[in-house]
Amino acid sequence: MELRQLRYFAAVAQELHFGRAAKRLHISGPALSQQVIALERDIGVPLFIRDRRSVELTAAGKSLQQDARQLLALAESAAERAREAHGETTTPLRIGYVSWLPDNVETLGFSLQVDSWVLPSHAQADRVSDGSLDLAMAWVTASGAAERKLAAHLLCAEELHAVAPGALTHDPLPASELTVLVDADEAAWSSWNVFAEEFAETVGAQVARISDGGVAGPAFYAHVSRLGRPVLASPKRLAGAAPPGFLRRTVTGPVPLWTWSLLHRAGDDRPAVHAAVESLLAVGRGHGWTSPPRDSWWVPVDDPYRLLLA
Repeated sequence: MELRQLRYFAAVAQELHFGRAAKRLHISGPALSQQVIALERDIGVPLFIRDRRSVELTAAGKSLQQDARQLLALAESAAERAREAHGETTTPLRIGYVSWLPDNVETLGFSLQVDSWVLPSHAQADRVSDGSLDLAMAWVTASGAAERKLAAHLLCAEELHAVAPGALTHDPLPASELTVLVDADEAAWSSWNVFAEEFAETVGAQVARISDGGVAGPAFYAHVSRLGRPVLASPKRLAGAAPPGFLRRTVTGPVPLWTWSLLHRAGDDRPAVHAAVESLLAVGRGHGWTSPPRDSWWVPVDDPYRLLLA
């Protein structure tokens, strides 16, 4: 079993798609498939269930995924410490994100490289866990961070708003009058689905199940129009102003908060990581991003900052 094979396996396990994993790894699809087959042969058990439409982890694959993350992270940390001991300049820290990052993060006084892969929160958390990233700004539950052995720091508590069709007033909307969208594509929307379904159950909002990625993007407004009701907007940025006939409105009773975490591996005691975390958290505090609203607010029961925000 080689580290390279584990890295390839981890990418496929994360993407659950050989084509996307191959693109991310900058290798061909057939080469990736051959390496995974070789790893399965070495271990002696199948790691994936494959058919023409989907890829799933077997029980053995799920078990290996946890160990692979730890082994890859350990290998990366060992290499970094060896470079530092040799006196070489440390490589830039790699930071991933989902929707946004603080402005000008590359100029905060430490060497930071913004990763070009914009992926969902759970995928970025996995990448920090397996050593593909040093830091990430993403949404994570307390149990999700613990399972991945990640340290999570509150960078921003974002107040989510609603979009209403044909609205003529900017008055706040009671949370119970909203609809939330839940998408069938768990690979892309699992974090949002967890948040949205628990929010709807708690406040009595309606749930609309979709399968077209319309939680964000132009399709979002099409769903608002079709439903004829105000819909909770996700933290994925809706570019520009709402189209004519739609109005963004604040939510009250309670205000839904999406907590953006700054993530790194627990036990990663490199000075560069510590400096980056402190600098980014200082930016968040300076902008008041970590302060909850005065009105009543809501976060999921398993939110890492539930007590901190109270």
